[in-house]
Amino acid sequence: MNWQNITFDWNQARAFLVTAEEGSLSAAARALGLTQPTLSRQVAALEAALGVTLFERVSKSLILTEAGIELAEHVRAMGDAAGRMSLAASGQSQQIEGLVTVSATDLMAAHVLPDMLRELRHKAPGVEIRIHCSNSLSDLRRREADIAIRHVEPDHPDLYARKLRDAPARIYAARSFLQPLGRKLTRKDAEHLDFIGFDNNKELVGYLRAFGLAVSEANIKLSCPSGIVAWEYARQGLGLSIMADEIAARCPEVVPAFEDVEPIHFPIWLVTHRELHTSRRIRTVFDHLAEGLLKAWPGELATSEKTA
Repeated sequence: MNWQNITFDWNQARAFLVTAEEGSLSAAARALGLTQPTLSRQVAALEAALGVTLFERVSKSLILTEAGIELAEHVRAMGDAAGRMSLAASGQSQQIEGLVTVSATDLMAAHVLPDMLRELRHKAPGVEIRIHCSNSLSDLRRREADIAIRHVEPDHPDLYARKLRDAPARIYAARSFLQPLGRKLTRKDAEHLDFIGFDNNKELVGYLRAFGLAVSEANIKLSCPSGIVAWEYARQGLGLSIMADEIAARCPEVVPAFEDVEPIHFPIWLVTHRELHTSRRIRTVFDHLAEGLLKAWPGELATSEKTA
């Protein structure tokens, strides 16, 4: 739809935009200092004036329709233009505030994100970050998170995804594990070694075999669904573990275990909702994480963007 030639009440447009950014009428009403019925009437009046449906209700959330996504971008551009005029006159900066929930594995959250979050605190002090530790993309579809860092390409049509790069991973061992052997290991040693399991041991065996190791689930004597705990067991010499080079490099007590095994690579995806991607605070966090994750794994920085 061509919004350029359509006129509408700015108060209604602002009510719509804040509702789109906050995700619910109650949160938008609080942000604008209005009652929820008043805000609801303004949004309904805008829909009636334009003759389109801007929101669909899913559970307790309001989801932007395609028309709503388009209008949000148009209204935001209008608001930004007005804001720039105001800033030029007042010399004040625009505040970006609100909650953004980021979903990541516990290992990523504990070892890779802290530096990025420290920088983000200075860049956008009004943004509150909540970390949701999970390995599932369902947390995005159920609105448990606004942004997810994942190692698999999403296939849901409502998700927007950006592949940042492919990151290397190897099989690591604690120095204390290798010391009694007096040498690094070779592929031939693998079938006699113990490995630390994570959440899915059958899947782990598949990854280990991708390294060219002849192992089975019988090689996994100890496992834990917590990545942090499983990695701690490996660091303390209880078995071998696959780990991203970026995380292992932070742990001087571990080294690559095999002298004749090359690293494998896994993708790093940053994922959000297409409609949520129009929110300033979510866009700020999304772009900051993308920059930080590219910095965390220096090397091939080729990126690709897609709408899954």
